[in-house]
Amino acid sequence: MATNFFVNNFKASQEQLLLENLVIESIRFYGHDLYYVPRKLNKYDPVYGADDQSSYELAIPIEMYIKSIDGFSGDGEFLSKFGVEIRNQVVFSVARRVFNDEVQMATNQFRPNEGDVIYFPLNRRHFIIRYVNKYEMFYQLGALQTWEMTCEVFEYSNEKFNTGIPEIDAIQKHYDLDIFNWSVMTEDSDMLITEDGDYLILEEASMEDLIDNADNDDIEKEADEFVDFDSKDPFKS
Repeated sequence: MATNFFVNNFKASQEQLLLENLVIESIRFYGHDLYYVPRKLNKYDPVYGADDQSSYELAIPIEMYIKSIDGFSGDGEFLSKFGVEIRNQVVFSVARRVFNDEVQMATNQFRPNEGDVIYFPLNRRHFIIRYVNKYEMFYQLGALQTWEMTCEVFEYSNEKFNTGIPEIDAIQKHYDLDIFNWSVMTEDSDMLITEDGDYLILEEASMEDLIDNADNDDIEKEADEFVDFDSKDPFKS
């Protein structure tokens, strides 16, 4: 027996539009207002597939639904050979039509991209998109209505944030360790250097202040009590 030819699951455009409207309405009821922050590639290396000078210069408000209602998934916190790593994952869902109207009109990208950031104002956290499910196994009424984005907590690594929204850009001010951002400059934006060629930096650019739980100054003070480098520094030729 064949399927009922009166019910067409792949060409019923009106039913697909109705379902899409219901999905958008449900996200607006049960979702949250987030910010979609697309990544700008400034120096992409096609060999390594990475960009060491990525920047985030645009924040687009958009409503999304949090599918991970039971909390974070993923590997959580664990101790690796590189130290403590946090791999909490969360899945966000955004309506495709809303994404096209809000994000595509501003960036010309037709889908969420891996590497883009989602800012969640409720807990003031940045999440980076790790995977976008582009092909669902089953299509409701023959069409897909949402993008499903698997995200992890964003780990800052000298990216530039200049979205104009203070709570989003604050992550750079809090974690930035780039000496050029802490150097003393003239009125012409020229960096001052010493006779030895070292950059002059602001006093508040201390590792103790920039990194939580940093104890560099304490270790240096304790080392000075039993190691005297005044006569001869073994680390200098």
